[in-house]
Amino acid sequence: MTAPEPAASVATAAAASPQPAPGATPPRTPLIARAAAELVGSAALVAIVVGSGIQATRLTDDVALQLLANSTATVFGLGVLIALLGPVSGAHFNPAVTLAEWWTARRGGAGVTARELAVYVPSQVAGAIAGAVLADAMFGEPLVKWSTHDRSAGHLLLGEVVATAGLILLIFGLARTDRLRFAPVAVASYIGAAYWFTSSTSFANPAVTIGRAFTDTFAGIAPASVPGFVAVQLVGAAVGLALVAVIFMRGGTDAGAPAA
Repeated sequence: MTAPEPAASVATAAAASPQPAPGATPPRTPLIARAAAELVGSAALVAIVVGSGIQATRLTDDVALQLLANSTATVFGLGVLIALLGPVSGAHFNPAVTLAEWWTARRGGAGVTARELAVYVPSQVAGAIAGAVLADAMFGEPLVKWSTHDRSAGHLLLGEVVATAGLILLIFGLARTDRLRFAPVAVASYIGAAYWFTSSTSFANPAVTIGRAFTDTFAGIAPASVPGFVAVQLVGAAVGLALVAVIFMRGGTDAGAPAA
């Protein structure tokens, strides 16, 4: 029989135990707290996107500079939000990510339950709408004015498939390789890059897409364009999960059994 471990050793072990990483839904956090984190995070994200767009158009008429300012604010803001709220809710702020997690949970992986899915998605959408209204209020714009920015062209929809597939591949690839601790930097950096390399400027998020329909400013999207964007984002999420399954395929033992 071994002697009890000293209290100092126990404390050290507890301190060294893994902590919830951004992007991984902490199982013990109360659901109401996670819903609040998703609502507030989604609201803040859309307020950053819309607000920085309004600010940029008021400071310069150069569209390239406007996009640079908008993307830079989004990169920094998203990174901070993931770092802050990731340990609470996983910092999804995105129904496509939540749906992908639910799907992997159904397939035997880690992820949200159907009940959690039913709470997360409405919280994200409500937060996104509130964020657009808040941004408009801060800049003296009409609180709700439907966007007139038509984004229904086929090449824009293709851009959304690419943007969303890449986002899902990144997040779930980090999870498969146990590197979710890099999510604040990696996800924010990807979105910043996708602003520029995709034709759609990378919405990659159904909730954000819905929220941005409520503002007729630089970051807006016409309501008639929203269904198409959301549909191809879900297609992109499916493509992203398929890429994760192929690229991060789990290895097997020499006997053909799955590796432990």
